[in-house]
Amino acid sequence: MQAFWGELMGTLVLILLGDGVVANVLLKNSKGENSGWIVITAGWGFAVMLGIFVAKAFGSSDAHLNPAVTLAFAVSNQDFSTLLPYWLAQMIGAFLGAVLVWLQYLPHWAVTPESSTKLAVFATGPSVRNRTGNFISEFIATAVLIIGVSAISGAGELAIGLGPYLVGLLVWSIGLSLGGTTGYAMSPARDLAPRIAHALLPIPGKGPSDWGYAWIPVVASLLGGVAGSLLFMAFH
Repeated sequence: MQAFWGELMGTLVLILLGDGVVANVLLKNSKGENSGWIVITAGWGFAVMLGIFVAKAFGSSDAHLNPAVTLAFAVSNQDFSTLLPYWLAQMIGAFLGAVLVWLQYLPHWAVTPESSTKLAVFATGPSVRNRTGNFISEFIATAVLIIGVSAISGAGELAIGLGPYLVGLLVWSIGLSLGGTTGYAMSPARDLAPRIAHALLPIPGKGPSDWGYAWIPVVASLLGGVAGSLLFMAFH
């Protein structure tokens, strides 16, 4: 249960700060409105770093915060016992984090006219809608994430001690280099749970939740994570 709560709380903080920076940049009359992609990618990197620290403090030594990461390490360790409890904790944490973002920016939803902008706070979407290209983008980004995390985890005591900072930088780098195509979800929990929150919350003028696209960040990230893990294992 300690690990469950660690994954839940860490993912909650991850989504609160990650979706929070998107809200800060996109929503009308926010202090950070129109501050740009670099702010969003930096905010997500910091969100991952803080999420890892919180997860560890609340009892999860793994601090995966991401079903794709959990699956990738289950494949590499051949131990699938954490799969369902971690996935459940991550989904609940991500949903609650998204609800807190809605509350944090409560008066800004009504003054933001575009429904697509409101959805973008919660869920990713493609810059150019092409299912094949979008799938490939999410697959590659998640594979790079897993290879990077695996390299950091196996790089010795110094790297392990700096792990949360290095993973945060890794996510920042992926966002800057690979995130412009789909918003680099790289996680079913990061995209699906906040998308569910968007569908359920009473957000003024919110529009649809784009369920036709929602499967891509889920399936592509899981498969990309497994591919990244298998590739890393092949050389180690």
